[in-house]
Parts: sequence; C-alpha cells; structure tokens
Amino acid sequence: MTILYTIIIFGLIIFIHELGHFIVAKLCKVTVKEFSLGMGPAILKFRPKETLYALRLFPIGGYVAMEGEMEESEDENSFAKKSVSKRIAICVAGAVMNLILGFSIIAFSLIGVKHYNSTTVAQFKADASTSQTGLAVGDKIVKINKTTIFTDKDIVFEILRDTDGVVDMQVIRDGGRVKLPDVKFTVSGEGEKKDIYLDFMVKAQNPSFFAGIGRAFKETVSLARNSWASIGDLITGKINIMELSGPVGVGQVVGQAAKMGFKSLLSIAAFISISIGMFNLLPFPALDGGRIVFYVIEAIRRKPIPQKYESYINGAGLILLFGLMIVITFKDIFTLF
Repeated sequence: MTILYTIIIFGLIIFIHELGHFIVAKLCKVTVKEFSLGMGPAILKFRPKETLYALRLFPIGGYVAMEGEMEESEDENSFAKKSVSKRIAICVAGAVMNLILGFSIIAFSLIGVKHYNSTTVAQFKADASTSQTGLAVGDKIVKINKTTIFTDKDIVFEILRDTDGVVDMQVIRDGGRVKLPDVKFTVSGEGEKKDIYLDFMVKAQNPSFFAGIGRAFKETVSLARNSWASIGDLITGKINIMELSGPVGVGQVVGQAAKMGFKSLLSIAAFISISIGMFNLLPFPALDGGRIVFYVIEAIRRKPIPQKYESYINGAGLILLFGLMIVITFKDIFTLF
C-alpha cells in the first residue's frame, strides 16, 4: 500500500505539473509533440491530433515535448519562436499548478475540522524559559528572527532552524507590536542531535469557510517559503546533504502518514506538491528556473543564447541532478535496511 500511495501521489503531482506546461503552451499556440507521464517504454499511447499522449512504464517523471524546445525549428508555432514572456509563462506554469494543487489539498483537508491552531500564546508549561525571557500569554507571534510567521507550523520550523535556542521575536500585545529580543528556549544535546523544548501552547481557532480558505492560503505560502529556506540551509551547510530524501525516503514518509490517517496522507501530498513546484523554480540548469534564467538573459541581451549552448548546460545540469538522486536513493535504501 505504501508503494501504491507513493505512485499515486507522485503520479498526480507530476501530471498536474506537466498539465500546467501543456495548457499554457496550447494557449500560446505552441505545437506540443508529446505529453508523457512516466519514463521508459510506452505502455499506453494515442494520438488524436498533433500531440502524442503516452503513459510510460516507470512512474518516476513526465514531460511535455514542444516543437523547437530542444532543437532548431523554423515553425512559427515552435517554442523557440514565441516571445520571451510566453516562454517564461510556459515554464512557470508547472510550478504554479503544483502550488494550486497543494492549496486545494490543504483546503480540502480543512473541511470538517473542528479547530486549528493560531499563533497566539495560550499558556505556558511549568518553568517555561520563554515566559521568563519576555513572552506572555495572549501574545500573537508575528516574527521570529526577522521571518514572518503565518501559522503555528512556522513557529516550530523557525525554532528548529535556530542554532542556539535564543531567538528574537515580534508579537502583537494589547493591539501594538512589541519586539522581544533574546527569547530563550531550553535546548538539550547539540549538532544533529539537538532538541529544542517548545514550552508553550497556542490558542485554538474555530474555522469558518473564509477563515479556512485563508488558513489554506497561509499554509501554502508558508510551505513554499520554507522549501526555499531549507534549500538555502542546505547550500550554507546548516543541513547535511545526507539528510535529504529521495523517492525511497519519501515513500517511507508517505507510508507513515498513511498509517496515521487520510488527512495525514493529504498533508504530506500537499507538502510534496508545493516542494516540487518550488524546487523546479530554482535557477539551476535543467530545471524550469534554470530555463527562465536563459530567457531573462535573452531579454536583457535582446538576442537568444545559441540553442546548442543552452542544451549543453541543461544536459550537464540534468546529469548532476540524476547523480544526486542516485546517491540519495542509495542512502535511503541503506537507511531502510
């Protein structure tokens, strides 16, 4: 069941991502040669008109192949002949669809929920360090270390990212904004084994329809921002590269979520969808964000970068990404056993 859930979740996320590229390409009158879900040999395919639709054997990806995308073409409906703004819109569309999917899943998961957590302090646990260093009951936490707090999950995320358990906060208190420097949490252990003790609880909110939509939007923005923050932590060395998970590791998490219930499974699906969308916008070769960089440079130079150079750079980026995925997958398998 874990394998099945993982395939369904990844299949849906990849389909929605590629559908975004496909829809905007069609709206921009670009000739789409193929829309494929999966990789490897086709197990099902049909061509009603100009586009070949295929379902392939290995459920590890997908793609939309457009005329003039990877090769020279004089066709006026080729990707390369479209304006820079249209090409950027086509590239961005996949990530946008992932964000929309994530938002929709979160909004759906909130249906029937009796309450969800706010960011307002309700009470402290015994001998709480935070209450002794400035935080008070009724404070609505709006910033931690200059990062805006949208949901209670942001509080946990930012505290875990902190190195020493001492953070600067901004709160809403008695209608005014108050700065609280050096709010201290109890920390035990160090390095990767560090534990930070969250010594207060937050108030519950009773959801209305519009409040639920607002909550779903905030969670989507929060997950998108935190995805990039985590990548930044990886680049700066705050996170060890061996802490990354590939398909096997993510599959394990999906299995654990499924055991906890349907809503936990929805939460992890939303998280994966939003994370994949934001990852694809990174300015790295072979990703949508890397391609957007080429088009921005083209707009500045007022002439395109030669197709062969773009292909070489994207090919090198693809090799690096596959290499990273192989290393992480072996790590996940080793950890599994």
